[in-house]
Amino acid sequence: MDIRCIKTVCVTSVLLIGFFIAGCGEPGGAGKGPLASETDLGPTIGSLAEVFSLESTLVEGYGLVGGLNGTGSAECPPQIRTYLTQYILAQLSEPKIDVEKFISSRDTAVVLLHGLIPATASKGQYFDVRVAALPGTQTTSLEGGWLYGAELKTAGSFGITTRVLATAKGPVFIDTISTSETDKKVGYILGGGTVLDDYNVVLVLRRPDYRTAALIRNRLNERWAGTAKAVGPGRIELKVPAKYGEQKQRFVSIVKATYLSEAREMTRERIKTFIRKLAVSEDKEQSEISLESIGNESLSKLGALLKSSNEEVRLRAARCMLNLGSGSGLEVLREIAMDKGSGYRVEALEAITTAARRNDAAAISRRLLRDEDFAIRLAAYEQLRKLDDIAITQTLIARIFYLEEIARTEYTAIFIFRSGQPRIVLFGAPISCRRNIFVESPDGNITINAPAGQKYVSIMRKHPKRPSVIMRLKSTFELSDIIQTLCEEPLKKAEEGRPGLGVSYADMIALLKQMCDKGAVKAEFRAGPLPKID
Repeated sequence: MDIRCIKTVCVTSVLLIGFFIAGCGEPGGAGKGPLASETDLGPTIGSLAEVFSLESTLVEGYGLVGGLNGTGSAECPPQIRTYLTQYILAQLSEPKIDVEKFISSRDTAVVLLHGLIPATASKGQYFDVRVAALPGTQTTSLEGGWLYGAELKTAGSFGITTRVLATAKGPVFIDTISTSETDKKVGYILGGGTVLDDYNVVLVLRRPDYRTAALIRNRLNERWAGTAKAVGPGRIELKVPAKYGEQKQRFVSIVKATYLSEAREMTRERIKTFIRKLAVSEDKEQSEISLESIGNESLSKLGALLKSSNEEVRLRAARCMLNLGSGSGLEVLREIAMDKGSGYRVEALEAITTAARRNDAAAISRRLLRDEDFAIRLAAYEQLRKLDDIAITQTLIARIFYLEEIARTEYTAIFIFRSGQPRIVLFGAPISCRRNIFVESPDGNITINAPAGQKYVSIMRKHPKRPSVIMRLKSTFELSDIIQTLCEEPLKKAEEGRPGLGVSYADMIALLKQMCDKGAVKAEFRAGPLPKID
């Protein structure tokens, strides 16, 4: 049907329905009269086109883990050996190693890699990769290993010429603090995968038509300049606007809810319908999205919902207004975020950080760093990190992980990340160890010792490849100094910088937990979840 005909029919239908619908701009009238059917309000882009993209993608590949000190194996299926040989040679500007000998060394192991590219991934974004020794090989452990560069393609496509979606490399992380038994032949490369391409949104018209494609393109570009590009009668490619860089899924939902045509009376009816649905229906999410898709015309009616007795309604109305550029809902979101009895505190905080002015977002997040609830303190830290706020002092350790210190907290805690970018966070810094301590790693290779009366901490480590060699360094009692002394790389001759003992991120985590459990450090120890890769 011609678009002009659709528009005419829809306008007529809404005007007829209008005689039977009571006013609904105020919360008090939210229950009066029937709700208009969304199909009577005109065609949305989502009703005319399918939206493709923004789905999580399972990827896999094969790679080589080195630095295993005799715990690897020479076994490798012929097809995988051929692939790895060709790949390694392609990465070298000139052949400097015997690739066959390298793959067959007991200090290396061929591994299978799996990763899950997030639905909202952008080019250059990092993600976790699971690494596992090939079954049936003599590899006994990947602990202490390093994954050399590897390619990741869509799962199940090995041996087929397909596009490389991501690459992976980095140190192998094997968790040793969980209560379950550790399988050292399986580990993770935390944040070790790198996405190679941007994932743009693609609209595919259900009925290809040049005129409809042009109308959709123009409609979206009116709202977000330079967003849409029609590449044929049935396909439109979209770039996610910078404003929605952290809310890509929300942007897709807004595109689908956007109406193809605009008319003053029709827009009023749409606003009335979705304001009432936001106030009284169970599907409040879609109503919020629809109002945001309509734009600034929704603001005056949304403002009436800021006084609703329903906290979820207040949250959604305020968030929608903030996303539309109005600060009128900021105080409501602030109240919800600060309310210790609210179940929407984190959502309110995220809404503020995403759309409010930077200074407002930072001020609220800093206040919540002192909250009694650790989950709120952690959420506030995450938001301040996104804002690159000065409340967080950040140090890159051994080019492997970040040590981050937050001084604005009453409660002392150590939080370690076991997925995403490796991080150790000290809440309530500076955190100091008690004066009389002795902590030893389970294998006896690392010792942290400060007898009574000693004015410094002695840190010792057996050389990982020459156990008879003992490396010794001194540290202050500050935990951040101990972490850096343990984990920074040992200096070579004539090198300048801070010396360290080269302890891995995984071993440092285990030592921190042990120090907290033994009371050497007066801080609560908390660990984030392990990666979830299906």
